[in-house]
Amino acid sequence: MTTALALNCTLKPGDAPSSTDKLLREVAAQLAHHDIATEVVRVVDHDVRPGVEKDMGEGDAWPQLRAKILAADILVFGTPTWVGHMSSVAQRVLERLDAELGETDDDGRPILFGKVAVVAVVGNEDGAHKIAADLFQALNDVGFTVPAQGATYWNGEAMQGGDYIDLDETPAPVAATNATVAANAAHLAHVLEISDYPA
Repeated sequence: MTTALALNCTLKPGDAPSSTDKLLREVAAQLAHHDIATEVVRVVDHDVRPGVEKDMGEGDAWPQLRAKILAADILVFGTPTWVGHMSSVAQRVLERLDAELGETDDDGRPILFGKVAVVAVVGNEDGAHKIAADLFQALNDVGFTVPAQGATYWNGEAMQGGDYIDLDETPAPVAATNATVAANAAHLAHVLEISDYPA
């Protein structure tokens, strides 16, 4: 069965309301229409140490999260927008993924080849396109494949209050994009399952 892991890179721990969580769960619901089960993990609840190694030693929670990433076929990478950039939690995840550049499978391919990555960004300011571009480049560098139109986002009106989580309903353009992201991710994951990159 094809599976997905959604990493929520919000700064809010525990059960605190999170717009990023809301958007990720909407994408997960769309993936379910393609028989893909998604686990959502809030990264800030885990002690992910700074560094660029697979394991930064005693107490580092990254090895457990890394195992989940390696077990999933699709990574849904979610982050809020802060001062025009991805969250510090998201940046740390990218730094830890850097270790995968030196990892290969039994056929000599980078270990993340054959896995799909899509992006979800929320915020009250401009920055979603820039964040998606940065994430696409980083995720592609370490071996993920990004499908066509592989990002969904919501940005509130400039210089106004309000969060995505406060909306009474999902805006139609966001809902349509969520569906496209999920459909294209599912399609690409199935293609790569049938025919992975050459060794």
